[in-house]
Amino acid sequence: MKLSNFNFELPKELLAEYPAENRDESKLMVIHRETGKIEHKMFKDLINYFDEGDVMVLNNTKVFPARLFGNKEKTGARIEVFLLRELNEEQRLWDVLVDPARKIRIGNKLYFGDDEDLVAEVIDNTTSRGRTLRFLYDGSYTDFRRKLRQLGETPLPKYIKREVMPEDEERYQTIYAKHEGAVAAPTAGLHFSKHLLKRLEIKGIDFAEVTLHIGLGTFNPVEVEDLSKHKMDSEELTIEEKATEIVNNAKKNKKRICAVGTTVMRGLESAVSSDHQLNTFEGWTNKFIFPPYDFSIANCMVTNFHLPKSTLLMMISAFMGHDLMKKAYKQAILEQYRFYSYGDAMLIL
Repeated sequence: MKLSNFNFELPKELLAEYPAENRDESKLMVIHRETGKIEHKMFKDLINYFDEGDVMVLNNTKVFPARLFGNKEKTGARIEVFLLRELNEEQRLWDVLVDPARKIRIGNKLYFGDDEDLVAEVIDNTTSRGRTLRFLYDGSYTDFRRKLRQLGETPLPKYIKREVMPEDEERYQTIYAKHEGAVAAPTAGLHFSKHLLKRLEIKGIDFAEVTLHIGLGTFNPVEVEDLSKHKMDSEELTIEEKATEIVNNAKKNKKRICAVGTTVMRGLESAVSSDHQLNTFEGWTNKFIFPPYDFSIANCMVTNFHLPKSTLLMMISAFMGHDLMKKAYKQAILEQYRFYSYGDAMLIL
């Protein structure tokens, strides 16, 4: 499989700038892999495809307000700082991206907030846009994190051209988010409302949770035609024993195991034992799934509609078959499905 196999024309107007009015009322395309049948439903109809004892695996990572705006010392130039990951809690060191990068050099200081009581010093270059910052702040670590949260804004993807709105703080977060650490939302999960989760629970569907803190690597463009040469960024993953028990039990009983999102699928496939059981996991994964690939755990998945040439599209192709994926995406464009983070959903059975 080559990169060019994953290119298609996506009309600009199908990129969703806003979420659906109600979480569970986005459109849902249902795809049956065995027959190739495609149905058009609403997301809340998802419940009709699952029975007692089936399992949904959720990614309970929580998005933190990772985008800050500061001013460069002396010139006062406005600089965007995107927090990627904390490197050292004690020294307040962070890996970040800066924009415009050409203006930011080692030794520069950046000032944040109206009173400029948060300052950061650039101490290293990591990539063309990447820097390591040391934050200088008089106060405890708890106060420092509170300050970051207060100054930061919801890290909506770059394709959304509008200003961030107060409601984005809630809507660009799953309702089951628990562990802060992601700089992008696990978007397949954005469609679940409290009401739908309750109905699924009453029907006897089990839930297993994993934590995969999504970094920006998920969205890095693939720049090599030969997919085997693409390297994914590592992301932090935790799978606890409770989740492995729920999943392995469902597997033994030949139930549906549904990965809610590509991040869940990648997490599950990063922790597979030699006899195709799910193991506990604590560490980092840079798993890249592209066709051909044999999946070991999940036998169905919920996902959004992805951008051309993205690693997410490659995983979907591996899971549902390349020809069926192309057919489904053609229909999605025809039926005006909305694409990407705030867009509509697909259930692949």
